[in-house]
Amino acid sequence: MLRKRSDKMLKIVFMGTPDFARVSLEKVYDAGHEIEAVVTNVDKPKGRGMKLLPSPVKQFAEEKGIKILQPLKVKNNNLFIEEIKQLNPDVICVVAYGKILPKELLDIPKLGCINVHGSLLPQYRGAAPIQWSVLNGDKKTGITTMYMDVGMDTGDMILKEETEIGDNETTGELWGRLSILGGDLLVKTLKLIEEGKAPREKQGENFTTAPMLNKEMAKIDWETKNAEQIKNLVRGLNPIMGAYSYINGKKIKFWKVEVISEKDLEKEFPELVEYNYKLKEIGAGTVLFSDAKKGLYIKANDGIIKVLELQGENARKMSANDFLRGNSIGVGSMFE
Repeated sequence: MLRKRSDKMLKIVFMGTPDFARVSLEKVYDAGHEIEAVVTNVDKPKGRGMKLLPSPVKQFAEEKGIKILQPLKVKNNNLFIEEIKQLNPDVICVVAYGKILPKELLDIPKLGCINVHGSLLPQYRGAAPIQWSVLNGDKKTGITTMYMDVGMDTGDMILKEETEIGDNETTGELWGRLSILGGDLLVKTLKLIEEGKAPREKQGENFTTAPMLNKEMAKIDWETKNAEQIKNLVRGLNPIMGAYSYINGKKIKFWKVEVISEKDLEKEFPELVEYNYKLKEIGAGTVLFSDAKKGLYIKANDGIIKVLELQGENARKMSANDFLRGNSIGVGSMFE
């Protein structure tokens, strides 16, 4: 059921696609703003049956009886642009929509197009800011709301909210936290816009970018990367695609690992102490211990990788201990 609009609330067109955007949409809806329409990507085939499934944003709009638009493209789409003009929104809210918006669309709302971005701008402009903050081992990140312009995340900033990144936090876990933070910050931003009190802060030139991820980067480079970098790759690609390596010709995906020192290894395996001097001669990627009770330990350039969760070919994710109960990984063999 559509709700009766309060004259004090804003007329909004909401553009977004994944679960990250759905959280913002729900919070804007709960705040009482009149959502004239949602714009989301077309339904995509998923699963074994390749059944067409709606985006999380579309699902929410269907539940609430909100008008849904799913243009194949927004650039040079006169019919779509005209439809948005007819809706006459005060604000267009854009959260992880996935398409570049043309100037003729940005110019439609009276109070501007507002974007929720998953970083502390001007750091990490681009498509994958949350993933890159984890991949790079950053200690903090956050959300920025901004007025959109024709550049890639170059518009004037409105509000920022900072949060720490846990040492073992995955992209998936951070994604979930930031989605809530982003929704709350968007509601605060809309209130300021409504009151005519929203600040505008220019972005500096000291920016970094966050390009889309590619499958090639998921292969673990044991030779040149240190233990912490390998750990960050694993948690940064969880749950998107998973970091992987080959052993005896078989592909293994790593979903959770931790870095331990040689001293930690000695505590776990006291018999190693007398052979500790040999550890430095062992190549990175070598399996040091492989035991169904104590787990899987791999030599890195400057430390030890303890594998906590992994996935074999055509198998499900499981703990390293469970994996080793049914699969043999020989000590001395090498991941490559």
